Amino acid sequence: MPFINVKTNQPVSKAQQEAVKSGLGQAITALPGKSEHWLMVAIEPDAILYYQGSDAPAAMIQVQICGAVSAPASETLTAKICKLIESELNIPQNRIYISYFGTPDWGWNGNNF
Repeated sequence: MPFINVKTNQPVSKAQQEAVKSGLGQAITALPGKSEHWLMVAIEPDAILYYQGSDAPAAMIQVQICGAVSAPASETLTAKICKLIESELNIPQNRIYISYFGTPDWGWNGNNF
């Protein structure tokens, strides 16, 4: 039940959206027990986003999951996401933040897991 939200101050074409969505679907397997089957992805282009006082290309990415994220798994996922975003959206890895949120409660289909 992971959710990944990609917010960037750059435009994102339909082809780039598809590439990012697919790449995140592959990358999420870095977290034990997670797969693209349950992954929801949001891509928010053209956001007003400043980093280090500059509006140069940047991205803020949030990864939310049911349960906890181990440090080694999040380290692996961070590397995969940064590489993907740099490759597909031309945003330097040193201008990407990624935050991780785990929760014991996750609702779906009228119930909680």
